[in-house]
Amino acid sequence: MTKMTLGIIKEGKVPIDRRVPVTPAQVGEIINSYPDVTVRCQRSDIRCFEDSEYEKVGATLVDDVSDCDVIIGVKEVPMGMLADGKTHFFFSHTIKKQEYNRELLKTIIQKKIRLVDWECLTDTDGKRLIAFGRYAGIVGAYNGILTFGKRYNLFHLRPAHTCFDMEDMAKEYAKVKLPPVKIALTGGGRVSKGAMEVLFGMGIRRVSPAEFLNENFNEPVFTQLNTRDYNQRINGGGFDRDEFYSDPVNYESTFLPYARKADILIAGAFWDPAAPVLFTREDAEKNDFKIKVIADITCDIEGSIPSTKQPSTIDDPVYDYNPSNDRVEPAFSDEGNITVMAVDNLPCELPRNASEDFGKEFVARIFPNLIGEDKGAIIERATITADGVLTPPYKYLQDFVNGH
Repeated sequence: MTKMTLGIIKEGKVPIDRRVPVTPAQVGEIINSYPDVTVRCQRSDIRCFEDSEYEKVGATLVDDVSDCDVIIGVKEVPMGMLADGKTHFFFSHTIKKQEYNRELLKTIIQKKIRLVDWECLTDTDGKRLIAFGRYAGIVGAYNGILTFGKRYNLFHLRPAHTCFDMEDMAKEYAKVKLPPVKIALTGGGRVSKGAMEVLFGMGIRRVSPAEFLNENFNEPVFTQLNTRDYNQRINGGGFDRDEFYSDPVNYESTFLPYARKADILIAGAFWDPAAPVLFTREDAEKNDFKIKVIADITCDIEGSIPSTKQPSTIDDPVYDYNPSNDRVEPAFSDEGNITVMAVDNLPCELPRNASEDFGKEFVARIFPNLIGEDKGAIIERATITADGVLTPPYKYLQDFVNGH
């Protein structure tokens, strides 16, 4: 389409999410670059940017965006706010057949909505083009260090969500005075890179996996572990990355040597349910299992980390896990427990920075394909529903929609 009315919806999911898909400055950029695009912004009292900031750059403030051609938001749109026959962009959390959103997907189909999921916007190599992962890593690592300091009464940091932005949060780094602990960080993508920004910012030195396992240090250190560092083929023969991601059932975890050395685990690696778990409850019960604080950024409930029994919240971010009875207990209640940080919406703690990065990618990489030619079929590949049916790549969801 050459002419378009773009609507920015008020986030309606509870608990509230203060992030936005585009900032006021980015809306101004769209309006100035595309004269035939009109932007309407639904009034909101929860955004990290004021309504007046959008109005100042040329957006029209409205109470309802259902008449817009394209409606963009961050989280799942409540069913009562879905606009019949329109194009919606949001994280739908449906492509893995998440049961809690089955009715949402069913309603989207009934309303003949074109649903484009941010998570599915990829290049031709399958690499995601837009995500909040960096800020999940940043806040997750910060929360992990905050939790360790609190558990051992070493220092007290302001929670990230009470800081104005990342620059304000970084002022807290100087308070961090760690003993010579070892920190294991899993993952090699946006999340782990975001976590490393914080660890480097706090002056924590990075060492190799081999150094982590075999050497002692008189300062805090961390190592970054890729899947090859803690998985091996069951019958030997080394590690094949392509095989692991296509058929992980042939592999077993070799993470325990790191668990015997690490004081803190920051988990930022994507986990396939068919892949081996990082460690088991029985492993955590052993005397040589050293990890005492886990910042589980992935927050896979009952997933690769047995201590992640439930998600936590921004207001109540940590709980204890007792491996002897496999139960959740109050945070910091017993020295033998593992303290877990498993907030499932970490980027919400730095909504301004997270929104700025996300919107920058939208304006540069997604919007031109929406208003003009969809080069590389970027938007087409991310379209889950259209005209009242699931699109071909997502037909596998039909039984899920039907309740089977």
